[in-house]
This record gives sequence, structure tokens and C-alpha cells, in this order.
Amino acid sequence: IRRQGKAVPPPRPRRELDEELLRTLYTRCNGRAQRVHEKLTEELGVEVTYPTLTRRLRELGISAPPPRRCDQVPDEPGAEMQHDTTIYTVTLDGKAVRLVASVLYLRYSKRRYLKFYRRFERFTMKCFLHESLTFWGHGARVCIIDNTNLARLHGTGAAAVIAPEMAHFAQSHGFRFVCHELGHPNRKAGEERSFWTVETNFLPGREFRNLEDLNAQAFEWATVRMEQRPQGKGRIVPAKMFEHECRYLAE
Repeated sequence: IRRQGKAVPPPRPRRELDEELLRTLYTRCNGRAQRVHEKLTEELGVEVTYPTLTRRLRELGISAPPPRRCDQVPDEPGAEMQHDTTIYTVTLDGKAVRLVASVLYLRYSKRRYLKFYRRFERFTMKCFLHESLTFWGHGARVCIIDNTNLARLHGTGAAAVIAPEMAHFAQSHGFRFVCHELGHPNRKAGEERSFWTVETNFLPGREFRNLEDLNAQAFEWATVRMEQRPQGKGRIVPAKMFEHECRYLAE
């Protein structure tokens, strides 16, 4: 091809983003575009930006804009972490198993710690929090939770009284539990977003041999991959923000 007397290289073929391949990957990844992007770039060696991929998916009518799951709230370094659990059905060695996913989230630096359990009780909650805080080496002064009986003795929201056992546990780790008000799940917006990310980015397109393999992959995803990935509109890198936040956190 020549333009004004100069040779111009032919346009690059778009085979790597053809409709058949994208539809196959989109189905395999349960409709999660971020996971499709990872498979294209990391497993198939395709050079494509995430905005280009999502635009192509929309052009082909494969995807629609994702729904907004939660509201954003102001952040303050060292002030708050959030904990919650949810239930997923995960395939382990070809068998569908109901598991409890537990996530601890540092609101300012957007760090996450993720682990799956067959059952989640008060003792399990203490073990999980101890494990995650020990791994980080630091924790926020307040841990926002819902009105779960795992930590709450009675009352709700601002009137909630934390069980003495859990209050003592929190104090020994340098924080206190605070229940959000009933009907205000967006008080834990970062936690809600964390579960949305687990659902849309971690679980799709991955295979797990057993619970141990699942948790090994979850640990690598949460503490390595997501640590270095820019988050949100501000493109915050959790690992870098945590270095700044450490001076405000309890050890």
C-alpha cells in the first residue's frame, strides 16, 4: 500500500479479536470481560488493551455495560478495614461445592485478603482475621462488619454490643468492631466491590482441584496479582498505597 509516494504497512489483521474467539472466551469466563482480557494477554499472547477489548465486545453485541454494585465513600489512611462473608458455589474436581468466601479489605489502600471455607463460625472468623492481619503486619483501628452474630452480642448498628470474646480479640489486635446500620450495606462499599471482583475476575475461567488448591490460587490472586493492579478511577496500586498507609495503621 502506498500513500503520497510512501509505502504504508498493511493494517494489522484483527484475527486475535474475531467474534468466534471472543464469544468462546466470554462464555468460558462466565461473561467476565476482565477475565477474558487476562486469558487473551497472559495465555494467548494477544496484545490488546482492556478498553479496546470491552469496546469490541460491545460492538459485537457480546457484552453490555456492567451494573453498578455499590457507592463510593471517602477514604482516610489507617482509619478503617471491612470484613464480610458470602457464599459461592465453586467447582472442585468436577463437583459443585457451596463454600463461604471471607474477605478482609483495607479501605484506603484497597488491599484484600481472601480465603474460602466449608463452614464459617466465630472461631473461624478469629482465625481468618488473625491470619490476614499477621500477613499484612498491620491493621486499621476499626473493622466495619454487618450485624452478624459471629461478633455481635445484641443490638444493631450504632447500638450493637460486641460479644466480650470478640471485643477482647479485636483489642488484642489493635482494632474494634463496628456494625453498620441496618439497610446500609453501602457502608461496606469496598467489601461489596471486593466480592463483585471475586465473582467477576477470580472465579471465572479457573479450575480448582480441591479446597487447598482453591485457597492457594485465591492467596496468589489477592496478595500478588491484585496488589499490583491499578484500582478504581484513581488507578490506585494497593501495594504502593499500603506503603504510605502503614504509618497510620496499628501493628
